[in-house]
Amino acid sequence: MPSFESASCGRGRANHTVMILLVTSSAKAQACAEAIQRATTETAQITTTFRRAATMLRAQEYSAVVIDDSLLEREPAESETVLQHIGMAVPIHINFAISGIDRVVRELSAARHRRNKEIGISRQFAGQTLRNELKGTMTALRLSCEMALQVATLLPDAEARIRTAYLLAQEMRSRLGIAA
Repeated sequence: MPSFESASCGRGRANHTVMILLVTSSAKAQACAEAIQRATTETAQITTTFRRAATMLRAQEYSAVVIDDSLLEREPAESETVLQHIGMAVPIHINFAISGIDRVVRELSAARHRRNKEIGISRQFAGQTLRNELKGTMTALRLSCEMALQVATLLPDAEARIRTAYLLAQEMRSRLGIAA
């Protein structure tokens, strides 16, 4: 039986600190990481290679990965490995050579805002899809229970169980926001 109490899932993952990864060899990387930490209150880690970035992405969850365009040009094959391990992190491509620290922070903030908006829309869509899929099933369950309760020769114990199933179906319908 699998255990869901480890660092990779359950409470261990929920309590895990989410960070931002900067993949750059720019001289202003440290100053940029500090500005990002002030702006986001998340820890920012720096690596100078895609190989190390891929290793870090496998070991830790990141909310965003800021990738220096100049590294993409120098190590195009290695960049694919990073993208394979990026998970749910928002990838942000920026040219550190021509971008100031404020711009990096703005781009990061905008990308994270877009991602949060996308997640909200996805959750709404998933919730509506679930309600639509369960609507017919819930109606059929309620009707079946109503018909079973009308059987004259129904034993009291069976009637109590069917009534409980009917009440649970009504409660689920209510919780899902499905109109009667």
